[in-house]
Amino acid sequence: MSLITRTEPRKVSFTKNVNPYAAGSVIAEFGNTKVHITATVEESVPGWMRNSRKGWVTAEYNMLPGSTHTRSRRERSKVGGRTQEIQRLIGRALRAVVDLKKLGEVSITLDCDVLVADGGTRTTSVSGAYVALELAIQKLMNEGKVKENPLKERLGALSVGISKEGKIIADLNYEEDSSCETDMNIVMTKSGKFVEIQGTAEGEAFSYEELLGLLECSKSALAHVFEAQDKVLG
Repeated sequence: MSLITRTEPRKVSFTKNVNPYAAGSVIAEFGNTKVHITATVEESVPGWMRNSRKGWVTAEYNMLPGSTHTRSRRERSKVGGRTQEIQRLIGRALRAVVDLKKLGEVSITLDCDVLVADGGTRTTSVSGAYVALELAIQKLMNEGKVKENPLKERLGALSVGISKEGKIIADLNYEEDSSCETDMNIVMTKSGKFVEIQGTAEGEAFSYEELLGLLECSKSALAHVFEAQDKVLG
């Protein structure tokens, strides 16, 4: 009998071009979780990359006050450890599907601002940031600033977990995330290659069979994410 009980994510949607000033913008929604993402293009690269003939893709992440049950304080002077970890994950994941040489000496920054947090904010940010990134690159190509498409393939992410009853479920909301024995964030390409796997046993340790079940569940659920990306990007 399969341990997997839910392979479909919550309702996934991407609304593009929500910000007229950004090179690419989107509101990504996974269930009640909602993230506003913009892509900003600069025709320069960090100092340590100058004359490398390569571009750079990075990200910033922020949870806005009012996005959670209690007010989140703005991180004004110093970025917290969790925030830093998440924005590094987003940037790392996006760079895995970009040929930085084809991008040329251009920097693209993805700003991910969480409007509503109901679980899976980092994975929603990764999935939405990819959409904003592709929109920005389409714009650069249309303007003739990038000659060849640097994107290797599409990228998505979501969370999976093991409930206290031992069942595997996809795309955890806040309540499920808080009560799960195991929580895992999966970043994957559309062709099924894993970019990053972050998994922790919050309670009972998980078995090899359960690990395989988590990966199988994530692959099935991410098919719905890629379908939603295809719908908005064409």
